[in-house]
Amino acid sequence: MAVPLAGMTLAQLGAEVIRVDPTGGAADYRRWPVTADGESIYWAALNKGKRSLAVNMRDEVGQRLAQRLIARSDAFITNATGRAWHSYRTLANSKPDLIHVEVSGRADGGTGVDYTVNAAVGFPSVTGSPDCDGPVNHVLPAWDVTCGMYVALAVSAALRSRDSRGIGAEIKIPLENVALATAGNLGFLTEVMINGTTRQRIGNSIFGQYGQQFTSKDGAAFMIVALTGRHFRDLTELTATSDAVAALARSLGADFSDEGQRYRHRDALTELFTEWFASHTGDQVSAALSPTSILWERYRRFDEVVTDSKVTENPLFSPLDQPRIGKHLAPGLPMSIDGVYPPSTISPALGDDSDDVLRELGLTDDERSQLFSAGVVS
Repeated sequence: MAVPLAGMTLAQLGAEVIRVDPTGGAADYRRWPVTADGESIYWAALNKGKRSLAVNMRDEVGQRLAQRLIARSDAFITNATGRAWHSYRTLANSKPDLIHVEVSGRADGGTGVDYTVNAAVGFPSVTGSPDCDGPVNHVLPAWDVTCGMYVALAVSAALRSRDSRGIGAEIKIPLENVALATAGNLGFLTEVMINGTTRQRIGNSIFGQYGQQFTSKDGAAFMIVALTGRHFRDLTELTATSDAVAALARSLGADFSDEGQRYRHRDALTELFTEWFASHTGDQVSAALSPTSILWERYRRFDEVVTDSKVTENPLFSPLDQPRIGKHLAPGLPMSIDGVYPPSTISPALGDDSDDVLRELGLTDDERSQLFSAGVVS
């Protein structure tokens, strides 16, 4: 996922991006979710705005075609590691200022994907309810997403560097290192090194802050977060627990103006607040929370989100009639540039642009025809 996401991000920022796949498609060309006809929604979602070239890269002729394409490009991004024919050393011979980015699974050169990297880094041991035995994976492929953004940023920075220095770059980004760096930057690893303690499971609470899930009288679930003193005061006033919270602080010898102490005594505080949420409906809770400074949101399912105004009236989303998939609202780049959100664009089918790309590489009609007939290109 990381490399397709990086390429799509660069395309949305204005780059011409050509995805090169083996004939017949790579492993993700039919990946779920799929339509009733078996077309990959996953593929279409991650390849918007790109062109597609399908080449038999097990064939030397196909490899040379890919090399010719790379030689006329600014940057080459790959997650296929260890192949001499598209290594930095090989490609730099014909394109000395090439920006070459290789995404690997592990830093030692071994293979890995988001889900195996996540297992090795430690997050499944702190995800889930405190009552859980054994690891709990999170659903979001966080390391793929983060790695994809690192790749897009690395290409952008390398292009800027080449503009000023005139040289290319060889960049290696192991997915494992992305996860390890994030675990270190967020303190999960440093906490062990400095304090000798490791993070424990705390369910839907927020570490070091007061944040907790509450459920209304009619079963609506809410995430409530009080990061500042003002947030916390508003929460106690809303739930009519100001006096009870003050009494709790006295009995514990605690100072609830300190976020760390609010976290340390979160269970006792939650007991005080729970009664108010449980005695109001979801709509009443939403109406009461809206005018306060409290950070909150109602838990929703994906089928609820797609009908919400945050999708239907959000300029991030625009109508897209994606061939093979159908008409839907699709996100473009999640940022506005000079007040405008770049619109979503369609994804290619495998090999949609093969003939045009070969023509741009200078191949004649006869040469292209021979390549198609021989199955080198599809």
